[in-house]
Amino acid sequence: MIPGLAILLGCQLVGEVLARSLHMPVPGPVIGMALLFLGLLARDQLWPRAARPDPGTPGLGQVADALLGSLGLLFVPAGLGVVVYGPQLARSWAPLSLAIVVGTLLCIAFTGRVAQALMRRFG
Repeated sequence: MIPGLAILLGCQLVGEVLARSLHMPVPGPVIGMALLFLGLLARDQLWPRAARPDPGTPGLGQVADALLGSLGLLFVPAGLGVVVYGPQLARSWAPLSLAIVVGTLLCIAFTGRVAQALMRRFG
């Protein structure tokens, strides 16, 4: 479990360093997640699953499962923010509601287009 956690934290660290040193508008953890994704793709291309050493070693899968099991705790700060900034949210309910509805519709439309393209390509 420690190697998997080290990989996750290492990717986040590299992402933070890149974001801050290159003054990127993207948060460091997002860059780290992209680096992790690219690393996993490269690993699968370069190192077939059957040839990997010691498949019983706890790795990223176990760490991801443990973090997802505690995902509910990550909503506590957001809930606290809603309580603390409630009056400001009440004053700006119309633009916030519009942004949520438009953003949701755009996300659904984009996801549908990507799914159609992938089904055409691989289906």
